[in-house]
Amino acid sequence: MAELSSWRLPLEEPHEISSSASNLSFVGGAGDFDEFGNIQNPYKLRTQLEGTLENIKSALAKENCGIVDIVRLKIFYTPTKEIDEFELIQILLELLPKDPAPVISSLPARLQPFSGQEVQIQVIAQRNWRSEQNYRFETKVLNTFSSSSHKQITVTSALRTGEFIALANRTAGLFDDLTSDETDGVKQTHLIMQSLDESLRSVGASLQDSIKLESYYFGTSRKEWSPLAKARADYFKEPGPPATAIPYNDILPYGSKTKVGALAMRELRNTYDKYIPREDSWPPRVWDWQLNLPWRQAQKLRGMVWLGGQVPAEPFSNTGKRMFPGELLPQTRFTMSYVEDLLRPFNCKTSDIKLLVCYFQNSNDENIIGKMLELLRNCCGGVLPPLTLIPVPHMQTPDSTVEIWGVVQS
Repeated sequence: MAELSSWRLPLEEPHEISSSASNLSFVGGAGDFDEFGNIQNPYKLRTQLEGTLENIKSALAKENCGIVDIVRLKIFYTPTKEIDEFELIQILLELLPKDPAPVISSLPARLQPFSGQEVQIQVIAQRNWRSEQNYRFETKVLNTFSSSSHKQITVTSALRTGEFIALANRTAGLFDDLTSDETDGVKQTHLIMQSLDESLRSVGASLQDSIKLESYYFGTSRKEWSPLAKARADYFKEPGPPATAIPYNDILPYGSKTKVGALAMRELRNTYDKYIPREDSWPPRVWDWQLNLPWRQAQKLRGMVWLGGQVPAEPFSNTGKRMFPGELLPQTRFTMSYVEDLLRPFNCKTSDIKLLVCYFQNSNDENIIGKMLELLRNCCGGVLPPLTLIPVPHMQTPDSTVEIWGVVQS
């Protein structure tokens, strides 16, 4: 078994590197850190990748899990001339268990939270899913494009481990060729949503079973977000899942306008697959979207609460206006107050958070991350849960700086 607590993030704040909710275990943004929080191989992507996987092993050991128990890896990496996204996935597939491999969701990230960092990996695992032999999966061949020298790469596009289902995030052309009339964002979104639904159906589920939708889109304003949000919404009846949508201008391959992934849960009752009912929380204070969308803010099922991406929007409204415009720390605290509101009806607290995912606008202030993490620690009862921290050049509007979601033990 891997050595316990053999690494830490470069934080002074007390923090967990792994945790569990119900039968799932989580590792936050793992990196190539040593026991003092130093990057062991600064600016070396390939070496950091291997060191990060070793750290994931030790983090999972704290939850009585191993690397064979990983269901999904979500990797944020800094692209290099030597290693593109396809090469990165190929390296991971060589280092991870096979038959089936876990789902890999990837995103280029030109900004990383800590100096010298080239990669961070978030993990969802489920103990003993391989040995219990209660799993289904789908594989697909990546479209590495005719100009690419890559050999054929087969990935796990959907993996169901009992009730839990992970889907690889995807662009419209990741598994199929695009035609010339499929280059705008709305058409790409429809192709992606149809692909996600097909993958879910291959393992006995559908999009309506989603518990989390994670979307990224090319743009800098609501003008780019709105038509894509409407297109995604076409595939759900109300209530839809909690959702997150982040502006992200480094979606690969170039020409892709959006990338979407999903997590789902579905019950096997006797010999039939059944929808799992879920409890819902949406206190009046918590904001709504400017569009009439089916997404919910928080849903509870199987002893877990899944949160939608919370932003510092005006309370009791769907105006889209932001509180404390452009101020990261006040907006972070205000956003966490929404998390508190959403958890209260489930008799949960922010100290029950087992995975915290925070997108924030990058700042020239070198001390801002430390200040933000101190604030988050205080909001979470004194100890940070496993944390994925993703700096981005901008958020949905010029006056917005942060979006936060998480998974909570209920």
